[in-house]
Amino acid sequence: MTDARTEPRHVYLVRHGRTALNADGRLRGLADPPLDDVGVAEARAVASVIAALRPAYVFSSPLDRAAHTARIIAEAAGVFATTDDRFNDRDYGPWTGERKADVIAEWGSVDAAPGVEPVDDVLARARPALDDMLEESAGGDIVIVSHDAVIRPLITSIDPSRTTVETPTGSWNDLVRGADGWSVLATDQKPDPQPRSV
Repeated sequence: MTDARTEPRHVYLVRHGRTALNADGRLRGLADPPLDDVGVAEARAVASVIAALRPAYVFSSPLDRAAHTARIIAEAAGVFATTDDRFNDRDYGPWTGERKADVIAEWGSVDAAPGVEPVDDVLARARPALDDMLEESAGGDIVIVSHDAVIRPLITSIDPSRTTVETPTGSWNDLVRGADGWSVLATDQKPDPQPRSV
């Protein structure tokens, strides 16, 4: 008899669609800008791909850009979307809304800027949540819509060789947990921008 806890299950880590702050190169963090028109189109495009994978559950950060993307995916997949604070964006503190390039120019990196949530703290809340999502659900694959500053550390914590993950808006990453633990199958997947003929 197969143990349901060891059956391979996919987690599709999706980055939300674009916002005006993304377009302007500014740190979003706990700011809550809505998706712009490009972001809505990105969410619809990724939803069409993810829905075809027949996920059983959709979770997201509570921030509007992620929750809106999740609702679009959930509607396309015929399931419900639920928010979870553990997938919230990294808190950039006083640098929220500032241009990322300016923060790097002043401090050498975003990590070095005072008041920024440490990556270890992001992982401490988000990494256990991956397992919790699978343990608390009845089976089937899962979608988690989150943020680049959450998705990249999650991926590298599972596969340290994945050092060049870019996580553009509207992209997804394919993780799987099986009997031997977690592995990363694909990163930085984007829908085909060209409509396919039927």
